[in-house]
Amino acid sequence: MNKNRLEAFSDGVLAIIITIMILEIKVPNSNSFESLKPLIPVFLSYVLSFAYVGIYWNNHHHIFQAVKQVNGKVLWGNLFLLFWLSLIPFATSWIGSQHFSAVPMSCYGFILFMCGLSYTILVKKIIKLEGKNSLLAKVTQKDYKGRISLVFYLLGISLAFVSVWISGLLYFAVALFWIVPNMRIEKEIIKYN
Repeated sequence: MNKNRLEAFSDGVLAIIITIMILEIKVPNSNSFESLKPLIPVFLSYVLSFAYVGIYWNNHHHIFQAVKQVNGKVLWGNLFLLFWLSLIPFATSWIGSQHFSAVPMSCYGFILFMCGLSYTILVKKIIKLEGKNSLLAKVTQKDYKGRISLVFYLLGISLAFVSVWISGLLYFAVALFWIVPNMRIEKEIIKYN
């Protein structure tokens, strides 16, 4: 099965997710700078979530550079990832409108955790299809970033009830881990070509 349709569909879904997030930011009723002040938490939640969606798009693109084929299990794994990513606009709107309070931050972390878990599942399904000697298997065999990310999400979920600042810093730290995609993929692709 050709991977191009999967990539095109995923790109479209991610573009819609970003569009929904920006549409959640309502224009103020006034023309003063003061009227922008209540939008600061909404804007900050948008920036964090935009970064996350961008990171997933970038890393998704990188792993599919290393993929030769897909099957039904990979398609379902990809849909599972897209499902959780599609919940980011809801969580983004909630944390922004509630000024990063504990319950919304915990739910936001749960959605991020499920995005990370579903990404891991997708990678494992691809490796199962392509084999343990595949390019993707080689570059992801020591997935420390993935494991640390899942732990940070779980900590952020529970610590949201202690300090939303700590929770937010953990989510921000994970975003920083992933801002640069797995460069080993690019190096290995250059070797193969």
